[in-house]
Amino acid sequence: MAWQPQQEPLRQLSGYLKDALNPRDPNAQKQATMMLGQAKTSPDITNYLTYIFANGPLLRNLNLGSDDMILIRSSAALNLKNTVRASYTSIPAAGQAFIQASALACLQDPNPQIRNLTGSVITEVVSRGGVLGWPALLPELFSVAGNERGNATPAAQEGAMGALAKVCEDNKKVLDQEYQGQRPLEFIIPKLLAITQSQLPRVRAFALASLNAFIPDNSQTIQLSLEPIMAHLFNLANDDSNDVRRNVCRSFVHLVDVAPDKIQPHMGGLVDYMVLQQRNTDDPELALEAAEFWLCVGEDEKIRPSLGPYLSKIVPILLESMVYDEEDILRLEGDEDDADVEDRAEDVRPQFAKTKIARPAINGQNNLSTVNGQTVARQLTEDDDADGLSEGEIEDEDDEDDVDDVEDRWNLRKCSAATLDVLASNFHEPIFEVTLPYLKENLQHHDWPYREAAVLAIGAVADGCMETVTPHLPELIPYLISLLNDDEATVRVITCWSLGRYSAWASKLQNPADTTKFFEPMIQGILSRMLDKNKRVQQSAVSAFAVLEEKATSRLTDYCAPIVQQFVQCFRQYKDRNMFVLYDCVQTLAEHVGPALAMPEITSLLMPAIMERWQKVSDQSQELFPMLECLSYVATALRTAFREFAQPIFQRCVRIVHQNLEDHVKAMNDNQLEKPNKDFLVTSLDLLSAIIQALGDRDGGAAELVRASQPRFFDLLMFCTEDANNEVRQSSYALLGDCAVNVFFQLRPFLSSIIPILIKQLDLDNIRDEDFATGFGVINNACWSCGEIAIKEQQCLSPHVEKLYYRFIAIIKTPEIPQSVHENAAIALGRLGCWYSDSVAPHLGEFAQSFLHIMRPIEDSDEKTGAIYGFNMTVQKNPRAMEACLLDYFQASTAFRKVDLERHGLEESFQRNLVGYKSLIPNFEAFIGQLPPDDQSTLRNRFKI
Repeated sequence: MAWQPQQEPLRQLSGYLKDALNPRDPNAQKQATMMLGQAKTSPDITNYLTYIFANGPLLRNLNLGSDDMILIRSSAALNLKNTVRASYTSIPAAGQAFIQASALACLQDPNPQIRNLTGSVITEVVSRGGVLGWPALLPELFSVAGNERGNATPAAQEGAMGALAKVCEDNKKVLDQEYQGQRPLEFIIPKLLAITQSQLPRVRAFALASLNAFIPDNSQTIQLSLEPIMAHLFNLANDDSNDVRRNVCRSFVHLVDVAPDKIQPHMGGLVDYMVLQQRNTDDPELALEAAEFWLCVGEDEKIRPSLGPYLSKIVPILLESMVYDEEDILRLEGDEDDADVEDRAEDVRPQFAKTKIARPAINGQNNLSTVNGQTVARQLTEDDDADGLSEGEIEDEDDEDDVDDVEDRWNLRKCSAATLDVLASNFHEPIFEVTLPYLKENLQHHDWPYREAAVLAIGAVADGCMETVTPHLPELIPYLISLLNDDEATVRVITCWSLGRYSAWASKLQNPADTTKFFEPMIQGILSRMLDKNKRVQQSAVSAFAVLEEKATSRLTDYCAPIVQQFVQCFRQYKDRNMFVLYDCVQTLAEHVGPALAMPEITSLLMPAIMERWQKVSDQSQELFPMLECLSYVATALRTAFREFAQPIFQRCVRIVHQNLEDHVKAMNDNQLEKPNKDFLVTSLDLLSAIIQALGDRDGGAAELVRASQPRFFDLLMFCTEDANNEVRQSSYALLGDCAVNVFFQLRPFLSSIIPILIKQLDLDNIRDEDFATGFGVINNACWSCGEIAIKEQQCLSPHVEKLYYRFIAIIKTPEIPQSVHENAAIALGRLGCWYSDSVAPHLGEFAQSFLHIMRPIEDSDEKTGAIYGFNMTVQKNPRAMEACLLDYFQASTAFRKVDLERHGLEESFQRNLVGYKSLIPNFEAFIGQLPPDDQSTLRNRFKI
């Protein structure tokens, strides 16, 4: 007999499920959520949730209205899904069977929301219990979806196929694994292809969506099925259903990635097809899927050339699609002047500290971090945000808060503009030739959406068509600058962006008259929009000016005064949200004009404005992240001029670090407490590092700040170097290195405690696969800081030389490690030889060849010079160990410029060793005769050998 509930608990639980989703009564909602949490402890909770979810008609005894009943059943389904996720394997077999049977029955429910949630429950059961845990599921779902028995209602077929689509999406890898000699995917693909012939459009669309879950993985099963998949796609290409055609377009996009050779022969027909689908103004999602095809092909260098003959068809549809649609126009038109309106808390997005870039290789290159150049993320897939639901929660599919800003959505307009950019960067002049008539027709269009789209097109082709566009820029740039005063805010927004794209051209103008005519008006125009009455225009102007700063670099030095004056006004007028982009703009200026900001008249303008904002921001505000990062750049630019502002900033950073560490300890001892955000720690450490670098060891400025710190500065730093968070440790070791350079006297008493921690950090085995990039960033900075310590004096590292050597040799001998880590490890190892050559010399033969190979491409610098000097000292103690790479060593001696050889006693150390080798090598002339003639000449002339 099937499990049956008791009526009173059933009534109570149904009430809790209803109240938990009642936003009109927060007290009842809070109480219901608490009671649902307590109900989880009942051994029968999964049975009750299953019963409520699956037995709608039987709930009528509770005197519920139809809307309440659907709400309660939906809430029960979501709670059941979460329970399955958390503890499915601990549910008794009878309970699992009850869930499975009820879920299959619910696929025939007349309510589509219940059918949809049934699919979520089913896929969760498969994810937790495995394919073999429910062996009858897939055959049953395919039987109902394909109406194999002839008695499945349309609703049941849609429900079964919808559930299959979820199972396929959430269990792709599981379904392609081998079980008892068979892969479920080998059974699934032919079944899905057969169901694409269903009479029901939604079933056909679900079947294609399921196929699209598997195609990107390009498994062997998919490869063997490509021909029938292509055949079915062509058969469905003209389907009456937009949903089906949308999935057809998506399939072709996936096939471009996994099988471009299958796509290329059909490119002509596909171009015509995608153009037709993209012109479907009734279904923006279908048009977007079609537009994705151009972007995908354009980014694939193998198949991209096949678009060449069709650019005259493709570019016009891209340009058409860059005009805002009617819905967006209604939302944007007459955009209010809102600069004086305070931002709501929800308007300010969560901020995250930028990962501290690991200390770069000495030649300025850094292979530890990657940059995502795409500024607008594509929308999440349907289920990306469905995993964070807790008891009592239900997904709100109509919540538009996250996409309320038109400019933040990945849509047809954005995709078309990105595609035009990609095609322009690869096809160049032909793209502009097709675009030019559109620009002439629309740049001065009386309807603002067409003006705006034309300006967007100008910006989109900037990088790829610059050579072709340049003759037109003397006419275009003044017109764009005039559009900064357009009546429509949205036109002003896109004009700022487009001008930023051409700022490189304007900043490189050499003729003073051209600078006066184009570059200076561009600066003035964008600066003026930074104080626009519309917040979106302000944001766009600030972002555009940051781009201009990156392109113009030091050319802005002469314009610092008016630029900073405008920044000061922005600090006074901006509301919270735009303050974040303003920080980025200030730090970009500081990065590129550097010492120019240290002029008293500039510093006296900028710093009071920043400090006024500094006083308003609390220690718990996420605005601290960009603010502290900005101050790091400003401190570096001002150098000693920063000293009068340093003390309160330094002390506050120390306080934030101390509080964060304390809060972490408390949270570790009390599960009820929330763990502190480590980003506060990272940004504070980075700013402390910048201040110590800026003040340096001149006049004891940095040393005094460290000495006056309470709690003790290096006690806090030691805690940070052992933090579990990679970003915290990465910043900690950068700070440690800066302290070794600038405040070594204060650091020295703590080294006996710090060095053993550092040695542990150099162990490659500590890096987990999922933390690859940040893990190497930590090791990189630890190597660098150790090298800075090693160069200082003889005593501090003496007990640790052997352990350090083995850590460094392991790093430089491991080929998979990023270049900058190799370089900093080699430099640290070389520097050990400055004071500890007796200890390092016995190992010279093990690392000499690798050391010379790593050091060869590094540009000359103090770090490299010190490392080579230490290496020379080591060679002097064990010259015969160099036999395998002696010629490389001689060649290395010729690579330095005369001025670099004169530093650190490098020339004398080379001279001594080379003369020594001359006496050891029997046929010395023949030996150096193996070197290139220029190197031979340098050896004889410079070292007199």
